Amino acid sequence: MQSKATTVAQYLAELPEDRRAAITQVREVIRKNLDKDYEEGMQYGMIGYYVPHKLYPDGYHCDPKQPLPFAGLASQKNHMAVYLMCVYDCEGNATAFRDAWAKTGKKLDMGKSCIRFKNVEDLALDVLGDAIKRMPVKKWVAYYETAIKSRVAVKRPKKAAKKTGK
Repeated sequence: MQSKATTVAQYLAELPEDRRAAITQVREVIRKNLDKDYEEGMQYGMIGYYVPHKLYPDGYHCDPKQPLPFAGLASQKNHMAVYLMCVYDCEGNATAFRDAWAKTGKKLDMGKSCIRFKNVEDLALDVLGDAIKRMPVKKWVAYYETAIKSRVAVKRPKKAAKKTGK
């Protein structure tokens, strides 16, 4: 569910009390471990953490008007989620993240880069914090640019038009 809120305070205010408490607790962990150069705001209908245009003017390749996303925090219809781009196929971080989580004994409900949870007790907050701390802005931008360049390099040429024989 995307929120229409334009500020983090508005977003939090529209949540039910139990979800507001959970999102607030996870938000504190994110902010405590986040590189000072990231900014927090609303992005894609959720709380977003991103590289501002003043540091990375190119913005996000899918929508250059958007700052480069790094993480997100959202209340969805059936769960809450933390979105961590840095654990999505980034320098082996996904494997390290999963291994660290497994050591906590908590069940990991993870998509490509989202960690779904019903309550804060489901989360290994220290593992989340460590993943965020390990990716300062400069490192994230360098990884992102390498990934984008490699995507462009492996694009296949367009198929030749079929001859109709006419």
